Amino acid sequence: MNKGELIEALAAKSELSKAAAGRTLDALIEIITAKVAKKEDVQLIGFGTFKAAKRAARTGKNPRTGEALKIAATTVPKFTPGAAFKAAVAKKKK
Repeated sequence: MNKGELIEALAAKSELSKAAAGRTLDALIEIITAKVAKKEDVQLIGFGTFKAAKRAARTGKNPRTGEALKIAATTVPKFTPGAAFKAAVAKKKK
């Protein structure tokens, strides 16, 4: 599913126009991005948690030359699924 398909599904499920659903989705993504960028967690009970996680510096390898190189420490976005989301995905179809 791409963003356009998600907007269509959101519009159908919530009885919004596609334009309103698109604006709503864009606003949601913008809010989550801004909060995680400020190192604040965004927790949606049952769905999951978006947060910023620190990644330690490490030594990597240039795949072309095999030469070792240093990869700097950084902060990356992380999503941890909630219990209900995990259960829905793991549910076996009959």
